[in-house]
Amino acid sequence: MPDAPAVPSYSSGTSDVPLLGDTIGDNFDRTVRAFGERDALVEQFTGRTWTYEQLAAEVNALALGLANAGVGKGDRVGIWAPNCAEWTMTQYATAKIGAILVNINPAYRAHELEYVLNQSGITMLVAAESFKTSDYAGMIEEVRPRCEALRHVVLLGDEEWNALFEHGRQADPALLERLRATLSADDPINIQYTSGTTGFPKGATLSHHNILNNGFFVGELCGYTEADRICIPVPFYHCFGMVMGNLAATSHGACMVIPAQAFEPAATLRAVQAQRCTSLYGVPTMFIAELAEADFDSYDLSSLRTGIMAGSPCPVEVMKQVIERMGMTEVTICYGMTETSPVSTQTRADDSIERRVSTVGRVHPHLEVKIVDPETGLTVPRGTPGEFCTRGYSVMLGYWEQPEQTAEAIDAARWMHTGDLAVMDDEGYVNITGRIKDMVIRGGENIYPREIEEFLYTHPDVLDAQVIGVPDRRYGEELMAWVRMREGAPPLTAEALRDFCHGRLAHYKIPRYVHVVDEFPMTVTGKVRKVEMREKSVELLGLDEPAKGS
Repeated sequence: MPDAPAVPSYSSGTSDVPLLGDTIGDNFDRTVRAFGERDALVEQFTGRTWTYEQLAAEVNALALGLANAGVGKGDRVGIWAPNCAEWTMTQYATAKIGAILVNINPAYRAHELEYVLNQSGITMLVAAESFKTSDYAGMIEEVRPRCEALRHVVLLGDEEWNALFEHGRQADPALLERLRATLSADDPINIQYTSGTTGFPKGATLSHHNILNNGFFVGELCGYTEADRICIPVPFYHCFGMVMGNLAATSHGACMVIPAQAFEPAATLRAVQAQRCTSLYGVPTMFIAELAEADFDSYDLSSLRTGIMAGSPCPVEVMKQVIERMGMTEVTICYGMTETSPVSTQTRADDSIERRVSTVGRVHPHLEVKIVDPETGLTVPRGTPGEFCTRGYSVMLGYWEQPEQTAEAIDAARWMHTGDLAVMDDEGYVNITGRIKDMVIRGGENIYPREIEEFLYTHPDVLDAQVIGVPDRRYGEELMAWVRMREGAPPLTAEALRDFCHGRLAHYKIPRYVHVVDEFPMTVTGKVRKVEMREKSVELLGLDEPAKGS
């Protein structure tokens, strides 16, 4: 008899728990009715706390205030701020009236802000006045004359911000009910920008159904109930914070704990101790920083049970310490991308440490995943590397007003092609082995070199530029720019390049290394050989290729 055909690298997530069919606002209201007196939100660094009933009162007031200011269903409202309670209130208030929340990275500078404001057609921008070295108000004033759609700018805490709440409290609450009746779970509700391979970022457009269900099922696999308290040091502007954090919490009646405006290891540990958190989120570098705190052993972390590690592979020793020293025996690993709301695979609480450090788990409930040959599109046998694809409720509606880019990412059968290389084993566990394209992941931030190359072309002395990732023991990868200079121009130093980029590009997108060349290594067909550039750069800089997972 002929051998049995190989098992294909395909898996579907069966579940006894049905998908949620409601909007974010309806789901939130159901939680408020069930758990109104329980803690909903704690801002540890200010001491402010809200029960679900108190948070609902603020959310409803803000929603009515936004409606009173002329914000309607489908209008884009930008949010540009670090983690804070107001960010969360804005997330739920916009959902209640059907406005589309546009997340803006707190690290953006004027160049990137202007693009996002115009590309998404933001009519109202809610922003912090400043954060760290970023003068948000100043940058907004700089770009505002060139942003025709932008009608309102509201700075958190100013008179206009407070007026939104005052007007909302005086408005007829029945208006919210009338607005609610016009909303569908399939409406777009969120735009998140992900760096584009063809230059500027693309706006992944997500619906209530996309992100509410993804947050809910992330919470289900973490075993969340109303008794859980989730410490969220990861940024709200990213799916990790606002979906896996906030929506996972509110869909289960759990409490959201904000330890600080941005990640600080000591502040995170203080919040876990003070709030008796049961779950903690982070990328591996965050957990490494927490474990490295000199007084780590003085913190009482005995309340911790679970949490999520995502963003990059977790070193074995770090995972062991997270379980043994932090007590997170049920910690899970998630894999996903903004375009898929974000999570496609997740380890389970009872998976072995080996599974949690060598794989990104199995397919999520109600989703399908497969590994395909990037050339033919055919599903490969298990154990064979190929491109990771996923399909189901989580796949974005598309890139905002970019149908061609959407069609490149999502095929006719609605499979999202991630561009990641992966292998599926016999039990359906997935291991991400690399990237088809040249995306750089620096400390959990996805960076597409093309965007930075486009910006470097604006330097008066740069003739051509190619950006690659090189190994870095702290961040996983760092950026290096290879540049060709115009004839007669002085050589470009790394310091001079940083000065040129400062204030115009987010700090994590500024190349650390610069190499001036007369020409780039090319293929016979005229394509730049970035693989060869990376190899030469490792040798040139005297870098070691880090061992896998380190």
